[in-house]
Amino acid sequence: MSTNVPEAPLSTPGGMPKPAPPARGERLLVLVATRKGAWLFHGDRRREAWRIDGPHFLGHIIHHLVLDPRDGRTLLAAAKTGHLGPTIFSSTDLGRSWKEAARPPAFAKSPDGSGRAVDHTFWLTPCHADEPGVWYAGTSPQGLFRSEDGGDTWRPFSAINEDPQYRRWMGTVQDGTPDGPKLHSVIVDPRDPAHLYIAMSGGGVHESLDRGKGFAPLVQGLEVVEGFDVSDPTFHDPHCVRLCPSNPDRLYQQNHCGIYRLDRPGVQWVRIGARMPERVGDVGFPLVVHPRDADTLWVFPMDGQTVWPRTSPDGRPAAYVTRDGGESWQRLAKGLPQSQAWWTVKRQAMTADARDPIGLYLGTTSGELWMSRDEGAEWSCIARHLPEIYAVEVAEPAEDAEG
Repeated sequence: MSTNVPEAPLSTPGGMPKPAPPARGERLLVLVATRKGAWLFHGDRRREAWRIDGPHFLGHIIHHLVLDPRDGRTLLAAAKTGHLGPTIFSSTDLGRSWKEAARPPAFAKSPDGSGRAVDHTFWLTPCHADEPGVWYAGTSPQGLFRSEDGGDTWRPFSAINEDPQYRRWMGTVQDGTPDGPKLHSVIVDPRDPAHLYIAMSGGGVHESLDRGKGFAPLVQGLEVVEGFDVSDPTFHDPHCVRLCPSNPDRLYQQNHCGIYRLDRPGVQWVRIGARMPERVGDVGFPLVVHPRDADTLWVFPMDGQTVWPRTSPDGRPAAYVTRDGGESWQRLAKGLPQSQAWWTVKRQAMTADARDPIGLYLGTTSGELWMSRDEGAEWSCIARHLPEIYAVEVAEPAEDAEG
């Protein structure tokens, strides 16, 4: 699932008129964030010709690059730079010019001057359609932040950043993923801006019903690494959580310990990855949900054997799709390398557009950008020799957006 926010009715709950959503043209914009900068790929309506714009921020780490679906022209980039440190950049002209945030995400200082420091912003999410210009950000180490001015100033959001219980669940900066623990998968229910989900690696999945004033763990049914306490959120490592655009009461999760589905108001995750081929397994990072069919999703498994090499299984990369909510899976590899391709796909580096048929996009750890115009039946390479790709998003710019 991309970070697109479903459009709300053209009136507020109080009956006041809302501005009409921006007109969308036939252009597509693929946003690629990498270890050494960012690239924008402008596509035609057939998704056959691509104009490359970049690099932007050459040499700097870009963890996430997102176009605001509410106006179709504002870009936010989560950057870790050599001279400015972790920061956020914004653009209102599709990358022709950039402005650094006046106040990037930063943890509150303790009275004695100690405390955590943000290493990088990892995840960006536009808020509800009724909240133009408002964004959430998840950081490493785990923190949740909010901006109400289009990404220019950020403040800690919710008490979880410094809550002793949540701090214990977050672990230390030496725990978690190789690049440090992260708060990610910030999800806003399209029906209710007060209903939020977040995931922490490590620290589990959590839900808020009161706009972040309080969160509660949502880890029932999830497995953990053998030998650890399954009831303790500390040991839960969600890799990616996605909400179904066509059914916001269904969530899917790609986890350190498998692929899961949750149907609300239930609280029990069900492991649907157990039906994946045994020789492949159900360990991976990205997960993409069909924008109009809640039973269809794609994953990109990696080698999950004991040493965790973080490569494609047997050097044969492939996406897998289910069209029945996880009851069965199909391998999709036509056009992808058939052997000796030892790359994988990170948790933010696979996404889908909303065209018919759906277009799929993925970026690899070896710097290749792949796409499928037919929902994964056949793949083609858009770009090679980019730096290691951290995130891929696809968006439809406003018809009059510059860039």
